[in-house]
Amino acid sequence: MDFQANYPIYLQIAEDIKRRIVIGELHPGNKLPSNAELAMAYQVNPNTVQRIYRQLESEGISYAKRGIGTFLTEDPTLPDRLRQEIGAQISAKFLSQMQQYHFTKEEMLQLLDDQLQKEGNLC
Repeated sequence: MDFQANYPIYLQIAEDIKRRIVIGELHPGNKLPSNAELAMAYQVNPNTVQRIYRQLESEGISYAKRGIGTFLTEDPTLPDRLRQEIGAQISAKFLSQMQQYHFTKEEMLQLLDDQLQKEGNLC
């Protein structure tokens, strides 16, 4: 994973874990890797992994079972909830940037439509 210099690494990895939940690589109730395993997978310090897991726990995404490990919450709505939250964050950032250039709603929609057709991504 290529890390952005201006954004804390632990938050970037937490976001990657959320992405993996949304796309179905990780499922509610799954056991997450141990601190050492996750540190090795992302090539970060184990202390960074502790921060990642604390962050996910504070957001209600995971919980720790003492002596057993860290697990994703068993809430079956977790992937959909995260998908909606992430979509709202991305769209808010997009709108904020477009408004700085005084794009109208119609212009933004046209640009999005043009880009989707150019990319061939009509999800």
